[in-house]
Amino acid sequence: MMLIDFSDNLWGGIAYAIFVGVLLGVFYFAGLWWTVRRLGSSHYIAPLFLFSMVFRISVVMVSFYVFLGNDWRTLLLGLLGFFVLRLFATGLIRLKDNPVVIAPVLSINDEHSHAGDR
Repeated sequence: MMLIDFSDNLWGGIAYAIFVGVLLGVFYFAGLWWTVRRLGSSHYIAPLFLFSMVFRISVVMVSFYVFLGNDWRTLLLGLLGFFVLRLFATGLIRLKDNPVVIAPVLSINDEHSHAGDR
């Protein structure tokens, strides 16, 4: 079952599959980013993380089946788009200017060791 049939248009089908994969990657990794940002201020860390993970995985799996489930080649192209978005997202997070990157927190022992250096 595929929502749109591109059997007569090869390039349209390829572009559609990659585009759907990229959109699903945006949904998945934006949801992951949102969840990680909320974990520090939430009183219910485990349920938030678990619900977010199950929801994101369910939406992505069902969407892959509904939008690309007709042929293994379209699924592979959708996964390629998803993976490209993953590479982009991890590269974006690694930027030093990005405020999403959290600086390491010094432990109490580190603070006392620096106090003796003064």
